[in-house]
Amino acid sequence: MLGFRGCRLGISYPEITEMQAQAIFEAAIQVAKKGIKVKPEIMIPLVSHVEELKLQEAIVRRVAKEVFKKKGKKVDYLVGTMIELPRAALTADEIAQSAEFFSFGTNDLTQTTFGLSRDDAGKFLPNYVEREILPRDPFESIDQNGVGQLVEIGTKKGRKVNPKLKVGICGEHGGEPESVEFFHRTGLNYVSCSPFRVPIARLAAARAALRKK
Repeated sequence: MLGFRGCRLGISYPEITEMQAQAIFEAAIQVAKKGIKVKPEIMIPLVSHVEELKLQEAIVRRVAKEVFKKKGKKVDYLVGTMIELPRAALTADEIAQSAEFFSFGTNDLTQTTFGLSRDDAGKFLPNYVEREILPRDPFESIDQNGVGQLVEIGTKKGRKVNPKLKVGICGEHGGEPESVEFFHRTGLNYVSCSPFRVPIARLAAARAALRKK
């Protein structure tokens, strides 16, 4: 789940980032020409250092200019990052100087914070829950004291630099009621989850908002 992927792959092989950015912008313009409002958000994954984001952002913005010139049309877009590593959360104030939005990748942030792998965690996590070592499976419900604290730190540090920073999460936690309520209290703008969990997420978000009132 870690290693040579995400922005690391794009830095070593920039043509991959170029290809993906070009595809997104050309598709966005094609849709925009039909009169449909579109605003793509380019999310750079697995960033641990602001310099990684800067390198990938430069490629995205260069490709955007090239496509806009070629197609004779522009669209508004954002460049942000996936916060899925503890170092990224702890240095969010530096990263927010370049990122226009954050999306916490809570699945991988849970893996990297606990030192777990979803590949084999299922072999022992049920035993941990049964023996009350952990109250819940941290991949099902966000670990508020540990992983959640990193989300809070990252959000606070990011918005200190950019008060208008849009912050959300992407992962199965986005469809779990207790997690959604925690994200609401933390001040996140949105949650993203798999389609079948959307109704649960919307209900949980509404309930969290009502409780806050």
